[in-house]
Amino acid sequence: MVFSSNIFLFCFLPLVLLGYYLIRIEYRNLFLLVSSLLFYAWGEPKFVFVIILSILINYGFGYIISWARNYDHKTLSKILMLLGISANCALLFYFKYFDFFISSVNWAAGTNISLKEIILPIGISFFTFQGLSYIIDIYFNRTPVQKNLLNFALFKSFFPQLIAGPIVRYVDVHQQIEKRESTVDSFAYGVRRFILGLGKKVIIANTLGQVADNIFMLPADQNSLSIAWLGAICYTFQIYYDFSGYSDMAIGLARMFGFKFKENFDFPYVSRSITEFWRRWHISLSSWFRDYLYIPLGGNRKGNVYLNLLIVFLVTGLWHGAAWNFVVWGLWHGMFIIIERLFKKSRFKMKLPSVFLWVYSMIVVIIGWVLFRSPNLEYASNYLKIMFGIDKSDQIGFTLWYYVNPMVLTMLGLACICTIPITKYFRNKIGDYDEHSGFSLFFQNAYAIIVLVVCMMFLATSTYNPFIYFRF
Repeated sequence: MVFSSNIFLFCFLPLVLLGYYLIRIEYRNLFLLVSSLLFYAWGEPKFVFVIILSILINYGFGYIISWARNYDHKTLSKILMLLGISANCALLFYFKYFDFFISSVNWAAGTNISLKEIILPIGISFFTFQGLSYIIDIYFNRTPVQKNLLNFALFKSFFPQLIAGPIVRYVDVHQQIEKRESTVDSFAYGVRRFILGLGKKVIIANTLGQVADNIFMLPADQNSLSIAWLGAICYTFQIYYDFSGYSDMAIGLARMFGFKFKENFDFPYVSRSITEFWRRWHISLSSWFRDYLYIPLGGNRKGNVYLNLLIVFLVTGLWHGAAWNFVVWGLWHGMFIIIERLFKKSRFKMKLPSVFLWVYSMIVVIIGWVLFRSPNLEYASNYLKIMFGIDKSDQIGFTLWYYVNPMVLTMLGLACICTIPITKYFRNKIGDYDEHSGFSLFFQNAYAIIVLVVCMMFLATSTYNPFIYFRF
């Protein structure tokens, strides 16, 4: 079940909201837990046991690590922490990377070991990283242990962030699990934020995603240079509006139930460096890698900082998918971050125009998205050769105008406008989301209603509504 589906919008969400606010406060966490497990089990019921196993593993290790730490068993608590990390990684490796590992061995060694054809449980990377951060934070005494199994299970399985993030850390929400306040204003903000995310997903991402899919579906050598660029640009917008749209919907849903999640995107396509891009893109993931991998490796102070960065981005690529094109995508970004650091530390100083820096950043990002979207490295290589005129196709199937129509042009224009912080400008002029001025509320509510109506029209007239996080 996805947030932009009719079953979620018109059945699941209204029933859960109605039930949540009708029952007594002391039963609300249990109600949300049951609802979240039903939400996860909707697509493939057997995989609900995977998340339950993950819940039990992390609850158990968190409890005994806390016990060992309280009794000053430092060595034991460290061993338990490492065992807890290993258990989480083993679960993730089996479901996500086992077949990738076997196929890589077959390729490297010339063997023919049979693949297990393991189906990937949706969202396993997200809830595994939640568990890892919980265990590590317990070990370093950054957060109190959760002794109530039901409350911990709710933290791990809360449906707004379960299948597409953001990665919510226990240290940020543990007080909200115990006690939270729901107000009319907060609920209204949640509704508006959810509608904004729904609009990003349904109106912009789905429209441009269909163009990208049609282009990437063809062999790379059947595209012209202009078509290849159109496909890359459409996918660049699709993944941003799809992913940030899901984050907006998750933040909005959480607010409806009294939870406050941190922001996950901050207009990444205005970045003037790849370093800045990763401060703005998928903030919960980049900050997770900073705190739980980069700093423990030594960060900027110990060891080889460039090797540390390379390891982080290698793992970042693998986190996104079990394929070599994801690995290369991660290393591609890591390489440019290292280059930017070297330039910053060098004596060579040259002030470049902001437009030049932005163009450089976007070209690097777009090339990266081609690697990310392609089914394999060979396809990505052929596609990029067409994009940059290195190869020319003599078997082009369609012209550029086959893919471009007034709707696509409108969405490309809208996508460009909405990637800049224009919303911040309007908030400064008419008031922020939480202000209570009459005009501000009227504008926000009218805007939300218009977006919702347009979303309903798109959902009613289109069957294209992909879920692009199945590989995460």
